[in-house]
Amino acid sequence: MKTVEIYTTPTCGYCQAAKRLLSQKGVSYAEVDVAADPDRRAEMVQRAKGGRTVPQIFIGDTHVGGCDDLYALDRAGKLDALLAA
Repeated sequence: MKTVEIYTTPTCGYCQAAKRLLSQKGVSYAEVDVAADPDRRAEMVQRAKGGRTVPQIFIGDTHVGGCDDLYALDRAGKLDALLAA
């Protein structure tokens, strides 16, 4: 299974929803709290090609996007394949 990284802030409901979906699928992930570390926020924006909102989700080298994008992949039946590839 690919490494999953999710950039979050503690009070973000969309971050909680994204983490909940990943947990329901049994996926472990590395969480980066960008509120606590401004350098990591800059890293997130660079990796996300300018994306400034949280969550920003990466599966392996693939930038998934945010929570809505993650759920859309799941509804389309593509999330499991992306995680397993």
